[in-house]
Amino acid sequence: MAEPMDVDVGSPRGTKRKAIDEIITAPRRIKALDPDVVNKIAAGEIIVAPVHALKELIENSVDAGSTSLEVVVKEGGLKLLQITDNGHGIDKEDLPILCERFTTSKLKAFEDLTSIGTYGFRGEALASISHIAHLTVTTKTKDSNVAFKAHYDSGRLIPAKPGQSADPKPTAGRQGTQITVEDLFYNVPTRRRAFRSASEEYNKILDVVGRYAVHCDGVAFSCKKSGESSTTIATQSKSSTVDRIRQIYSSAVANELIEFTSSDEKYGYRARGWTTNANYHVKKTTLLLFINHRSVDSTNIRKAIEQIYSTFLPKGGHPFIYLSLEIEPSRVDVNVHPTKREVNFLNEDEIIEKICGDIRTKLAHVDTSRTFMTQTLLPGARAPDEASVGDAHNSVPAGTQKPKPYENNLVRTDAKLRKITSMLPSAEGGFSESPAPNESRTDGMEYEYSDREPVTCRLMTVKELRQEVRDDMHNELTEIFATHTFIGIVDERRRLAAIQGGVKLFLVDYGMVCNEYFYQLGLTDFGNFGSIRFDPPLDLKELLRVAAEHEKSTDPPTCEEDDFAIEEVIELVSAQLIERREMLLEYFSFEVSEEGELLSIPLLLKGYTPSLARLPRFLLRLGPHVNWMDEKECFATFLRELASYYVPEQLPPTSGPEDPEEGLSEDLKVRRQQINKAVEDVLFPAFRARLIATKPLMKGAIVEIANLKGLYRVFERC
Repeated sequence: MAEPMDVDVGSPRGTKRKAIDEIITAPRRIKALDPDVVNKIAAGEIIVAPVHALKELIENSVDAGSTSLEVVVKEGGLKLLQITDNGHGIDKEDLPILCERFTTSKLKAFEDLTSIGTYGFRGEALASISHIAHLTVTTKTKDSNVAFKAHYDSGRLIPAKPGQSADPKPTAGRQGTQITVEDLFYNVPTRRRAFRSASEEYNKILDVVGRYAVHCDGVAFSCKKSGESSTTIATQSKSSTVDRIRQIYSSAVANELIEFTSSDEKYGYRARGWTTNANYHVKKTTLLLFINHRSVDSTNIRKAIEQIYSTFLPKGGHPFIYLSLEIEPSRVDVNVHPTKREVNFLNEDEIIEKICGDIRTKLAHVDTSRTFMTQTLLPGARAPDEASVGDAHNSVPAGTQKPKPYENNLVRTDAKLRKITSMLPSAEGGFSESPAPNESRTDGMEYEYSDREPVTCRLMTVKELRQEVRDDMHNELTEIFATHTFIGIVDERRRLAAIQGGVKLFLVDYGMVCNEYFYQLGLTDFGNFGSIRFDPPLDLKELLRVAAEHEKSTDPPTCEEDDFAIEEVIELVSAQLIERREMLLEYFSFEVSEEGELLSIPLLLKGYTPSLARLPRFLLRLGPHVNWMDEKECFATFLRELASYYVPEQLPPTSGPEDPEEGLSEDLKVRRQQINKAVEDVLFPAFRARLIATKPLMKGAIVEIANLKGLYRVFERC
């Protein structure tokens, strides 16, 4: 290995080396990027591929009131992408600024985003395209005698030929607009080389055109390759939705479609669509999702729909579904993605659950028969022997036996089947029966819905707390709770219940799980809680006095430092709550009057009421156990105390196992029945729908007590 050479700093070589070292170690100055670089970067975010450029152009054409759209493509849209419509057209006076960034006719103020009803609103599509392609616009309005043609480059008008004027030139043309995009990404060679094949890009274009052709009623679509006479997609403006699906996605899909609708004024949405029944299934789900007429993608909606069909289709089967979801614009945030591929909306979980419930009901009504394809015996083929006649689905080669499913893999999957608790004697004698699925379940409370609009939480501290929960998620345990089957309560005093997950049986400490679930519910619904109102209002100081006296009598101090003056504690805690009453009301629906009256507490879950006997202790703990000085810690500790209050209380032990209610007062008997009913009918279904099981729950909250495969091994040895 060569020895390192010492360089004389005074020599020319040493001087050069010193200059290089100074450049490397010197801090780099911050400079503003050239506008051309900025525009190309922005264009690369919005126009990722030819299909994204076409999507923007289709939406602009539909916004312009078009009833006919013609798309011509060459080399997957990289060489030529042309769309022609018969819409309103563009005024000649607007052509000079047509391709400048943030020029639009659909938005004037930022507040207009809350009521936006068009596809486009930012005014970036044409500007972005003009920075990475050669753009030509030919347009004619109803009041104009001629059409005008304009050429654009980097957002500005340019002459068609050198030496000519850049102003739009009159030309022959029909009403509407024709936009021609040529040589897409010609000045971004790295992006241009990233596309593998023109046919793959053309298939993506066909997918987008097909989606909008299905959704846009009263608009005719056609798409073809440049130079070819036949069209790949062609739909008529007067065709029905089913006919358009038949033309684009084949008759095999259209023949098995069922229509569904869903709506709820409380969440401000309406949904309609078509989905396939149990006779149709493919290897991959086809979801045509439109939210406020905008083609978007939603992993949550896709997974929820696939979960529904898992009970109707064979393993590995997936449906086709077209869903048009209309939500009040004030509840939707459309400005969350550069290509507008995703949107956020309020009450997403509740809306998805309601839509999926309506689809499930519709599928259950039509799932009364199945269609199976059969084939007649070909001439010369040998007739099957009698042994194989009985198996209509036997596709195993002759001489081999069809594999049978092992019994130790068969599990109960229908939660509506009779449970083990129905076989146990009830207090009134006889046997208890689980209520019918459609039987009304009430918790003795009357609910009133307010007209208050849901609030979108934008506090960074709350978002950080939500992210901490997601980062702490245990995937396997979350899946167990999401697919579990409730078996029954094992021990009321220790708050233990049994659930089935797959082929395993688990013992669950539902007290610990409730604590985590209600904390997560507090973060999810932050600022949008319901309220439990007290009429007449309760005296805050009296409640605190009850809790403080009970605390001092049941847990006497071991030293002078642990001792406390009851009146001093009451004054301190009540002053804290009254001082922060505005914040408590706004964020938690926890209302305290200036005079010290407790008017309401948060309602976290409809159908379940926490124990009012534990209310004084909850109020007392809000003093020393909530960090009121730090915002994030304040929200976290308050929600933890609220979650702890909502956990079902531990009931006192009973006198004997023969009668579980012997020795209990009438009030305790009623409360015991309420808790048991809430645990089975409210809490565990809520865990199944919304719980994110965190890693700390693995330490004592759930224990595997049996495995079906293991039990079979035991019986096989006996």
